[in-house]
Amino acid sequence: MATAGKDLSHYDKDSLPDASDMRIGIVVSEWNEDITENLFKGAHQTLLDCGVDKERIFRMDVPGSFELIYGCKNMQYSSYPTKNSKLRKGLDAIIAIGNVIRGETAHFDFVCQGVTSGIKDLNLNKSKVPVIFCVLTDDTHAQSVARSGGVHGNKGSEAAVAAIKMAAIKQGF
Repeated sequence: MATAGKDLSHYDKDSLPDASDMRIGIVVSEWNEDITENLFKGAHQTLLDCGVDKERIFRMDVPGSFELIYGCKNMQYSSYPTKNSKLRKGLDAIIAIGNVIRGETAHFDFVCQGVTSGIKDLNLNKSKVPVIFCVLTDDTHAQSVARSGGVHGNKGSEAAVAAIKMAAIKQGF
């Protein structure tokens, strides 16, 4: 198990790039809402802890994990108000938050493959806004709970750290 012995919430804030000017989007699947809300809370709290202003964090909800792709694409090409309401600016990174739990049919495989491939494609398109994959693909609900604030920490926090690091790379080019 990849997360055995690892706390997904652990990060060294002092080793991260300055995030105070970053603008981060978070697209959250409504499916398995108990899990995705915990992932969102982990990501949101980590972004705030690392200096991202709460007014620079933009959330969009979508019905399910498959719809994360469209939501993220929409965010990549949108602009959002700045503190000076006359100005609008794009995002520095986007976090895609979802949860797919294996069931009795092949649906799990199709959704996981589609979401993974779709988010990969978004990272290769011309928008240059990185999309961070924070989609838990577990066999059981208990495994998802363990990775969304349970015994393994919160994958949302790990995704927020990745977003800050990728946003810094984007800003450098």
